[in-house]
Amino acid sequence: MASMSLSRGLMMALLAASLFAMAQCQCPFSGVVADQWTTNSGQPVYNNDDSLTVGLRGPVLLEDYHLLEKLAHLNRERIPERLVHATGTTAKGFFEVTKDVSNFTFADFLSEPGKKTDVIVRFSTGVPSRGGAETVRDPRGFAVKFYTNEGNYDLVGNNMPVFFIRDAMKFADMVHAFKPNPVTNLPNNWRMVDFFSHLPESVHMFTHVFDDIGIPKDYRHMNGFGVHTFKWINSEGKERLVKYHWKSSQGVESLLDEEAQAIGGKDQKHMTRDLITSIANGDFPEWVLHVQLMDPSAAASLDFDPLDVTKTWPEDRFPLVEVGRMVLDKNINNFFNENEQVAFSPALVVPGITYSEDKLLQGRIFAYTDTQRYRVGPNYLSLPVNAPKSGVLNNQMVDGVLNFVNKPNEEVNYFPSKISGAQLAERYPISGESICGKRTQQVIKKESNFGQAGELYRSWDADRQERFAERISKEMLLQPGVTEVLQKIWMHYWSEVDVGLGNKLKTKMEDAGVLL
Repeated sequence: MASMSLSRGLMMALLAASLFAMAQCQCPFSGVVADQWTTNSGQPVYNNDDSLTVGLRGPVLLEDYHLLEKLAHLNRERIPERLVHATGTTAKGFFEVTKDVSNFTFADFLSEPGKKTDVIVRFSTGVPSRGGAETVRDPRGFAVKFYTNEGNYDLVGNNMPVFFIRDAMKFADMVHAFKPNPVTNLPNNWRMVDFFSHLPESVHMFTHVFDDIGIPKDYRHMNGFGVHTFKWINSEGKERLVKYHWKSSQGVESLLDEEAQAIGGKDQKHMTRDLITSIANGDFPEWVLHVQLMDPSAAASLDFDPLDVTKTWPEDRFPLVEVGRMVLDKNINNFFNENEQVAFSPALVVPGITYSEDKLLQGRIFAYTDTQRYRVGPNYLSLPVNAPKSGVLNNQMVDGVLNFVNKPNEEVNYFPSKISGAQLAERYPISGESICGKRTQQVIKKESNFGQAGELYRSWDADRQERFAERISKEMLLQPGVTEVLQKIWMHYWSEVDVGLGNKLKTKMEDAGVLL
C-alpha cells in the first residue's frame, strides 16, 4: 500500500509539473486536462505499473489496451530526421527594428523603428545525422522564423555567406557526396573531393569551410547570412536586390582543430549546452541585422552574377545598411515540439519581400516545404511552433493526416462563395520584372569561380594561410581514395585561386611523397 501511495503521489507530482509546463508555454493547449491518470482515449488508469496477466507470472494478455497503447506510441515517437541539418538546437526571442528601411520595403514588420516581432531560431550543423557531434568542420545552419502580422517569414541561411553549388539540379548529388558511404556508412572524404572536382564553383565555399571559421566556438559567437539574393519591394513598386547579414554582438570566435578535438572528446553538444546555459543565466545573445541593397540595373557592370549564390557582394560598392537587432531570451519548452517539429522554408515570405531568380533558391522554394510535408506531415503549418500568430483564413487546405484545426465555415471548403462571405486581401505590389528567354539548361555566363576565393585567402595573415593549406592537404588532397587525377584537378583549382597557395600545396604534397 505504501508503494502504491508513493506511485500515485509521484504521478500527481508529474501531472502537476506537466500542467505548470503547459501554463508556461506560449502555445495554447487545445485539449482538456483530467485530474487523474488516463489513457490517450480518456479511460481512467488505476495501475500504470503492472501489465494485465494470467496469474502473477503471466503470460501477458493481448487485451491490455493500456500496455499496447504505451508501446505502440513509443514506436512512433520519432519522425524522420532532417536529411541535412539534423543536429540542432532552438531558442526564442524577438526582432526589433532599429533603423528606418520603409523606403526600401513595405514589409509590415520592418515598417518603423521600435517595432518588435517574435522569432524562433534554429542553429544546426549541416552534414551530421541527428545526435552528431557539434565540433565538426561544417557549415552551421542559421534559420530565423519571424512571426509577423502578415504571416510567417523564414530567413533560412548559414554562418557562411556563400554556398557550394549554384543550381538546385546538383543539390541531391551534393548531399549524397557529403553523407557517409552507402556501402559502409563511414564518412569518406574522397567522395566529396571527387564530386566537387567537377564543380569549380565550390572553391569559394571550401575557402570558408577550411578557414579558421569552419568550426565555430559556439552558436553565440558566429555570424549568419541569408546566403541567397532576395528582392525587396517598396510601396511604389520599386525593386531592389537584397542580401542579409546577421552580425553577432558577441563577436566571432572559432575553434582550432586541436581545440575542437579536445572539446568533442568531453562534450559533443557543447554548442547546444552553451546556448541553453547562457539564456538560462540571463546572458541573452544578440545579432544585428544588416542588408546590402542593389539596383538590378547594376548587375550588368559587375564581373560576377549577383544572383550567384557562390559569390559575395563587395561592401565598398554595396555597403551594409543596419535594419534591426535580434535577441534570444527564451529557451524552448519542449525539444521535440519546438526543435524537431519546427519547420523552415525560404518559400515563406511576406508582402514587400520576394524571391530572386537565383537558381538554387528557386529549387529550395519547393524542396524545403516538400520535405516538411514528408517529415512532419501535410498539416505541419497547423502545429503551434509553425502556425502564424497573425491567423489563417483558408478553407481549401483541409483534411489530411493530423488535421486538428477547426476552421470557420467548414461546410464551404472552396472559393469563391457568396455563402461564406470570405474576402481576399487587398492587392499589394509584387515583382514586376520582365523576364523573356528561350527554354535552356546552361551554366550562367559570369562564373568567375576563383577570384573571390583568392581575395579572401590573401586577406589572411601568414599563419592563417598556413593553417588553411595544411587542412586542404590533409582533408582533401591526401585523403585515402583520392586519386592522382583528382589531386591534379584540385591543385589546378587552388593554383587558380592563388599562385602562392598552389606552390605551398605542391610542397606539402612533395613532403608527403606525392609527386604530380
